[in-house]
Amino acid sequence: MKCPFCGFNDTKVVDSRMGKEGNNIRRRRECTDCVRRFTTYERIEESLPMVVKKDGRRESFDRNKIIAGMKRACEKRPVPITTIERFVDTLEQSLQESGEKEIDANRIGSAVMEALHEMDEVAYVRFASVYRQFRDINEFMSELKDILAKSGEKGV
Repeated sequence: MKCPFCGFNDTKVVDSRMGKEGNNIRRRRECTDCVRRFTTYERIEESLPMVVKKDGRRESFDRNKIIAGMKRACEKRPVPITTIERFVDTLEQSLQESGEKEIDANRIGSAVMEALHEMDEVAYVRFASVYRQFRDINEFMSELKDILAKSGEKGV
């Protein structure tokens, strides 16, 4: 590693420790030329796919946007934040494991809706009303009727 002080290309690691969050390694290094010390951090490079939006734009996968949307849908509902975070962790892991370079935003939205349907039906309807952009009350009522029919099948 190049020394940030003198530019010499040979440094040695003096100490290595796990970072505070546990997802990186903190290394103390010493330049073999000027003998000054500095700190570097090493972390795993995550390879998440780009999200292709409805209008064709591409943006980086952002777990915080998914968590924020789910939290808004679950506001004042008995859904613990840990349940939401666990779902997003699982979603993120499956996207990494898929190896895909791009993923359609609709696939992510559908996965979120499916998860919310299992967590809390009110949160599901809230999310669906924004995500599906119902044009009128009839579309919204149709969705509610589907939920009620499925709840009746489950014996709820």
